Amino acid sequence: MQPFVRKVSITAGIQVEVPDYLRQLVEEIAFQARDDKRVDKRSGVSQRLPITVLESIVSNAEQRAARTREKSVFARVADLYSALPAITGKLELEYEGELKGAETIARELIRTAVGRVFTKHLSDINFQAVVQWFELGGELKIAELSTTDDRYQQLANIKDLLSHVNRLGVSDTKNHAAACAAAELILEGLWAHRRIGRSEERGFYADKPKPLEPREAPPRAPRRGYN
Repeated sequence: MQPFVRKVSITAGIQVEVPDYLRQLVEEIAFQARDDKRVDKRSGVSQRLPITVLESIVSNAEQRAARTREKSVFARVADLYSALPAITGKLELEYEGELKGAETIARELIRTAVGRVFTKHLSDINFQAVVQWFELGGELKIAELSTTDDRYQQLANIKDLLSHVNRLGVSDTKNHAAACAAAELILEGLWAHRRIGRSEERGFYADKPKPLEPREAPPRAPRRGYN
């Protein structure tokens, strides 16, 4: 299997590359949906779900590239969240699922799928240095329309993060677009496994702040005796 699948937008002249791990992630969402008890087993999950979601991912990546004036772009995990309507529109929910809400169910399916793909590719890697970067006060918030170079500079500040992107098919970290997309998948995977925290605005931070080391109490002055 090739590490990347390429799609060229003829109308906009923008080249969008979809990493193989992102395609795996889309397929895993469909698998998880079919096993979820909150999804109606009689209607099941539309076979077009992976196709529609992938089309939405590519479309969002194209729009982002057009707005940042980039001619080549890599699809990212962030683009998957733009495909939430494509997921919810292909699911029929049971009563329990309807109570919770289709979008909430879809977000939970994405998180579970990310965790599975992360484990498949990266389960044997020690990410303690990355986790500790956040525990020591580091935070990351990538703007939706930030350029590839801006995102790379932000991600490169996180210790050891970019040194592991080769496990996701990135052979050259000088390819900033590929390296950024893979690094963001790693962060999303650490969040899926509750190693770090993430806000709804996709800001990453420490899941549990590192406890401060206890300070040695200053010596107490001797108490004066009573006469």
